[in-house]
Amino acid sequence: MKGLILSGGAGTRLRPITHTSAKQLVPIANKPILFYGIEDMVVAGITDIGIVIGETGDEIRAAVGDGSALGASVTYLPQEAPLGLAHCVLIAQEFLGDDAFVMYLGDNMLEQGLTEFVERFDDRTDGAAAQILLAEVDDPRQFGVAELGPDGEVVRLVEKPSVPPSNLALVGVYLFDRHIHDAVRAIEPSPRGELEITDAIQWLIDAGHRVRHEVLAGWWIDTGKKDPLLDCNRLVLETLEPAVHGSVDGESRLDGRVVIEVGASVVRSTVRGPAIIGAGTVVADSYIGPFTSIAAGCEVVEAEIEHSVVLEGSRIAGVERVVDSLIGRDASVERSGVRPKALRLMLGDHSRVEV
Repeated sequence: MKGLILSGGAGTRLRPITHTSAKQLVPIANKPILFYGIEDMVVAGITDIGIVIGETGDEIRAAVGDGSALGASVTYLPQEAPLGLAHCVLIAQEFLGDDAFVMYLGDNMLEQGLTEFVERFDDRTDGAAAQILLAEVDDPRQFGVAELGPDGEVVRLVEKPSVPPSNLALVGVYLFDRHIHDAVRAIEPSPRGELEITDAIQWLIDAGHRVRHEVLAGWWIDTGKKDPLLDCNRLVLETLEPAVHGSVDGESRLDGRVVIEVGASVVRSTVRGPAIIGAGTVVADSYIGPFTSIAAGCEVVEAEIEHSVVLEGSRIAGVERVVDSLIGRDASVERSGVRPKALRLMLGDHSRVEV
């Protein structure tokens, strides 16, 4: 079985972070989101992986390389424009051949992993052409939605319906056999100009192929917005095993699940877990609260941070309280000391500030 990870798209919901970075490379617990999907595939025994890339392709290539560091062999599949999930299958046909495959959205995170999902498809005896993963959601209008018939079988799929037929949303993980290639060639673009994977799966149903489903156990998060990303960071941090590979002086205190990476230093500070401090980062005279990830090469001085994600190379100094925040690479948040006191900002497009 092969893997297909979709890592195109502009990441407009995470701007301005994604003006300069692929959304799939934003870190969760100091590891790029994309890496979790690759690792889940490898654990499930899938090592031949194609990654669909768009305008951020160079950055993804630089981060993942040939995949060997993650136990995989990666083939890159450029997509000239974001023309839909089914279009990704269309352009990946040569790579996929007639093999069954897992398709995984590169900015999704699952608690339960892929192993059981893959094993059940491998062991199928009913000739199913696809297996989909569903989750109960509060507002299904934002998702592809499945309708089940009286016998519990999937009878209809609809993309972002104004009147949803159920509260069962399609999670960004799909398993297909070779028949999906007939489907993606047969469907037409939707009104928004994309080849929808829901239409392709519906084509399989209408053509008499069985589409199996299961309802997700555990959490699933689309990390494409700030608050879900912070929630995901919180959930992953809760699984950390405490480890200190950097330096912590005698005046500092670590409480709970805390990871101090190699070369990081904590001086006269409290770090209350779950939290992770990245390699080479300096934390001095500060408080790092629960559910916080500080990436590599940062500086936190005389500051308090909680429930936040701080990306590489940033500096936070003299700030009494930073919460529920996503701070990009090489950013600076400082109290200047200049009189008169004022809030002085330089913000990029699509920024958001709450004061």
